[in-house]
Amino acid sequence: MARYRGPKSKIARRFRDPIFGADKALERKNYPPGQHGPNKRRGKQSEYAIQLQEKQKAKYTYGILERQFSNLFKKASRMKGITGENLLALCESRLDNTVFRLGMSNSRRGARQLVTHRHITVNGNIVNIPSYTLKVGDIISVREKSKSLEVISESLAAKENSFDWLDWNTQAMEGKFMSVPSREMIPENIKEQLIVELYSK
Repeated sequence: MARYRGPKSKIARRFRDPIFGADKALERKNYPPGQHGPNKRRGKQSEYAIQLQEKQKAKYTYGILERQFSNLFKKASRMKGITGENLLALCESRLDNTVFRLGMSNSRRGARQLVTHRHITVNGNIVNIPSYTLKVGDIISVREKSKSLEVISESLAAKENSFDWLDWNTQAMEGKFMSVPSREMIPENIKEQLIVELYSK
């Protein structure tokens, strides 16, 4: 399945935001990539460029390709409520993102791999589709045969954050999707209104 496999630091530097987690390259070179470095004259960005950049940032953050993201926006626009907030809530409800949020993996790339390699179950059934949309009350757990995997145990041991819409049971190595997160709960630095404006053109 297609996904971005290129250098993460380069993308983080483009947006000047550690969208893939802590990044020493971004701290060291806090300016966009390019052969002319920080001295390159950078003209004022147009409104369209700013909106496009925000959409690209959201796509890279959640590891979603263009067509998938476009379909998510269409789905969000059909839902009740504010379209931008609906869009982020749909991104957060993806299985790969939830596996990452629960701490089973220390990155969304790693979480995606756990899902595709059939290490994760939803309500007791193996689900290997990273874009699977979770519903309130769903139980996400590590498959019994995979509970001894070092990569999962190390990630859980290093887990620092917990999220209000997720409940984690350490003993059972499973989490519950308690509710669809509101915008205030989502920590990502994304200006979703700019994305709505872009798709509304």
